[in-house]
Amino acid sequence: MEFIRMLLDRLTMQIIYPRTRWAKQILETPFVLWRLGLGPACGRIILVLSAKGRRSGLTRRVALEFHKMNGKKYVLSAFGTRAAWYRNILADPHVTVQSADGTERMTARRVSSEDELLDVLRVFIHRDPPLTRWYLHSLGIQPDSQSILANKERIHMLRFDATSEAAPSGLEVDLAWIWPLALIWVWLFRPRRRR
Repeated sequence: MEFIRMLLDRLTMQIIYPRTRWAKQILETPFVLWRLGLGPACGRIILVLSAKGRRSGLTRRVALEFHKMNGKKYVLSAFGTRAAWYRNILADPHVTVQSADGTERMTARRVSSEDELLDVLRVFIHRDPPLTRWYLHSLGIQPDSQSILANKERIHMLRFDATSEAAPSGLEVDLAWIWPLALIWVWLFRPRRRR
């Protein structure tokens, strides 16, 4: 059984983490949108997380789906401690989170309370049933309270709490200058009516 789970995990990693150049570029879309000044548009469901690299000390970024409950943001690490961004947070939990709410310095904390875990997973299941069910299924967990609590150590969910402590810098809006040029280009090359 363990061999089959390892095999499924390996196949899932290959499906989720694309190897082709164009597929990898699709994963970069939230970063480009944020740099263009469109972060608030995609920032209702995707957040940009900036954390310090555990080995290099350089700022590392990842785009993650998140859900809010009681004013707090929550994310799941689909690959648990195998995800590089998750290991970076374990080394230094001070992060910068960028979403439709703006840029916020936060401290990432693993959700350990059983009540909070169940409540947040209900929100995840309600708002994104296919992805959340896939996540639980990949861990061999049924989407019911008993199965979730019996396997809670295998669920890697983080909550972000506001902090005033230092955190890595967020992604800057450094491509907004493109918009005026794009408007000028559209105006110059618009179709002209014949008289």
